[in-house]
Amino acid sequence: MSQVISDIKKAKSASLVLATLDTETKNNALKAMAKALDKNKKKILEANAKDVSKAEKIAEKGELSDSLVKRLKVNDEKISGMIDGIKDVIKLEDPVGETISTIKLDEGLVLYQIKCPIGMLGVIFESRPDVVPQILSLCLKSGNGVAFKGGSEAFYSNRVLFDVLTNAAASAGVPKEAFVLMETRADINQILEMHEHIDLLIPRGSYEFVKYIQNNTKIPVLGHSSGICHIYVDDEADIDLALAVTLDSKIQYPAVCNAVETLLVNSKIADRFLPRMVKLFIDNNVEIRVDKRAKKSIPKDVSVIDAKEEDWDAEYNDMIISIATVDGLEEAIAFINKHGSHHTDAIITMNKDKQSEFVRSVDSADVFINASTRFADGFRYGRGAEVGISTNKIHSRGPVGMEGLMIYKYVLIGNGQVVKDYVGKDAKKYIHKRLNQKYQ
Repeated sequence: MSQVISDIKKAKSASLVLATLDTETKNNALKAMAKALDKNKKKILEANAKDVSKAEKIAEKGELSDSLVKRLKVNDEKISGMIDGIKDVIKLEDPVGETISTIKLDEGLVLYQIKCPIGMLGVIFESRPDVVPQILSLCLKSGNGVAFKGGSEAFYSNRVLFDVLTNAAASAGVPKEAFVLMETRADINQILEMHEHIDLLIPRGSYEFVKYIQNNTKIPVLGHSSGICHIYVDDEADIDLALAVTLDSKIQYPAVCNAVETLLVNSKIADRFLPRMVKLFIDNNVEIRVDKRAKKSIPKDVSVIDAKEEDWDAEYNDMIISIATVDGLEEAIAFINKHGSHHTDAIITMNKDKQSEFVRSVDSADVFINASTRFADGFRYGRGAEVGISTNKIHSRGPVGMEGLMIYKYVLIGNGQVVKDYVGKDAKKYIHKRLNQKYQ
């Protein structure tokens, strides 16, 4: 038996203990984790500098994308963000044991539906070391064990963060065995076969990476395979608002999955809107790819690239945007549903009816009105750190916080009732009355 298989089997057992911990113990562990990050800043930054130096050399050879290098970098601000994320999780209500519903089946026979941890999770991610504290804090608070596998480019960063955080949690009474760090590519293929011990896989990374995970395991997978986000600027949009929102959606952090990749512009305002929008993009070093109709609305002295068909299905994760012109809301919605990844899409319009139609018709996890696509984030939603963003239509969707790590169980409390009394000619009748009553 390999070491990783042995460790995950131990983690599965330890997760059962973790699921029973009281709120005070878990919050104390989270406080210890936040303090440990602050205390060990120098060590974390030194480890990350090793990773970044190595990654930049690989990127120079064309073997690693610039966007992955950007995601890899950790600085004081990012560590402060990690600490704030953990503190936000402390503020969240403990979901374990929370009553979802209560039904009185009969006198003295009450059925409770209560939240409980999923169990043992596997999280596989690329490049971003800040995923480690995000996932670990949410799993701890929700009572789930977790096995991490980060990219080799973040080897030193992931190791130091994992050690700092798990040692801090253990000092507060949390079973350290519930958390596993995997460090080799071979470990991934091993865990993909561990459907008897891992209850849910959460991959975070490129389209190809996530699709590989989805296609090579029996374990349920929560996540999204790409982040092709759109903004549709309607003919009844506030132009200044549209300029600001679109620019933020592209340049605020282009390397992430909720950055806008395709801009759709209503043909009625293209001549007024696009020259100003394109100038803002050019001023901010954004490469622009346009369809033939959009090109007609752009000054001839502005350098743009003719879009190819594959651009409409591209997730750039970079300072690149594709622009197309549409004749109205219906065409925009059809375009988004065809080319989007069901992640995050936005409309810019002051028309309430169009806003409602867009929300009803766009088949995405996050649908925004007059706001940047970059708001699609668990922290910004007030859910604390997130484990990922899901475009699934079962279990959990959109930015997945702690609620996505929970499932439920039914607890039936009776007083000697037996089913035979409820069947047959003189069967007792069920009451099936909903109660506003919590389990214990």
